[in-house]
Amino acid sequence: MRVLVVEDEVSFRQVLIEQMGKDGIEGVGVGTAGEALALLPDGGFDILLTDLRLPDREGIEILREMREQGVEIPALLMTAYASVSTAVGALQAGAADYIIKPARVPDLIRRLRQIHELDQLKRENQLLRKIIQQEPGRYWFPDTSDGHQIKQMLGKVSRTDLTVLITGESGTGKGMTARLIHSLSSRADKPFIPVNCGAIPETLVESELFGHVKGAFTGAEKAKDGLFVGANGGTLFLDEIGELPLPMQVKLLHAIEEKTVRPLGGNASRKTDVRIIAATNRNLEQMVSEGSFRMDLYYRLNIFEVGLPPLRQQMSVFPTAVEFILMRYRANHQMESLRIDPEAEALMRAYSWPGNLRELENVLERAVLLCEDNLITRWDLPASITGASPGMPVMADSGPLEAGGSLKDQVAAFERKLILNAIQAAGGDRRVAARNLGLGLSTLYRKLEETSPASNDE
Repeated sequence: MRVLVVEDEVSFRQVLIEQMGKDGIEGVGVGTAGEALALLPDGGFDILLTDLRLPDREGIEILREMREQGVEIPALLMTAYASVSTAVGALQAGAADYIIKPARVPDLIRRLRQIHELDQLKRENQLLRKIIQQEPGRYWFPDTSDGHQIKQMLGKVSRTDLTVLITGESGTGKGMTARLIHSLSSRADKPFIPVNCGAIPETLVESELFGHVKGAFTGAEKAKDGLFVGANGGTLFLDEIGELPLPMQVKLLHAIEEKTVRPLGGNASRKTDVRIIAATNRNLEQMVSEGSFRMDLYYRLNIFEVGLPPLRQQMSVFPTAVEFILMRYRANHQMESLRIDPEAEALMRAYSWPGNLRELENVLERAVLLCEDNLITRWDLPASITGASPGMPVMADSGPLEAGGSLKDQVAAFERKLILNAIQAAGGDRRVAARNLGLGLSTLYRKLEETSPASNDE
């Protein structure tokens, strides 16, 4: 929690900030309203604590002006002049609460924490409502401490124009998160332009980002605006920023800091109003130490970092991720009874998911295509998850039938052997095997289950 303390009594301000630091709260102190209003727009504060009477103006005026500036953080007002009119004025100006001076420092800190926690919950609920209203079924947040923290961070940063760095392994949803931040921001009705920095040839990166004039290079038959100009007023999403060549890192830093771009081959610069969101699956700090990524650009991009955890660290809520994706298929493909059997889900939970959410979506998309009767079984999962060798049956049973046993058991064993041989002859393709045997695929699965040794022992 980061608190801006506006208090002209220096000794009290210093004691308060010192105690905040001991309690794990970052306090920034100033003595006037003017200083506070200069810091508030870009200070990244979570809460404002201000005295009512200040040398240059009243604390209530800070509240009114910061709302006009678009700064939406809760405020706690301190006053030595307790009255009904003071309380009403503070609350009308947007204060979350007020406290009477002299106040005990522990009481102040306790109240700040309460206000902050309430504000975090409010922001999270607002964010979820907006997500549901805008694009239902697109965003999944795990019901874990990591998931709640991410929602709180997005609730904060989406209202600002701060540069955001999204980090995480491939497939964790960095692009989805960037789009969400844009859609919840004041720039939502302006362009959102994604660019994969690793997919553009090094010789074309500058032209793609900043544009070029006619004749700037061979093949430049006409002038072209770059992506910075195309995203003007909106958001430019620089995916895989760690792949950007070093020479371009210098020019990108200049464009971000100066808010101007100069097209390749041109002499005139052009003003741009672009919010930058960058993403990477690489360790930029390590790249900085190795000299492959500029330190100044790293610190310019890493103003506000959102780290996305891998799926393997969220296995306690893995079923909710599966259900979230299946709900989308039920809604989009009229598959109301679509479900997954316990064995298949257990196999999926035991898998490490190196491709994270993107891999899970791909696996379920394939399974939905293959499944029969809207039931996803182990047979619909890829061999990387079931542990089977591609093109081979999951269970082998090529030995001779054992003598003895009831007629029912021997018939079941013979039937199972026929089915497994047909699967092997079809190269592991159970659809082909079922067709060759004159069975439906669901019937083939059912017979395999009924004739398994475990079923016969029951």
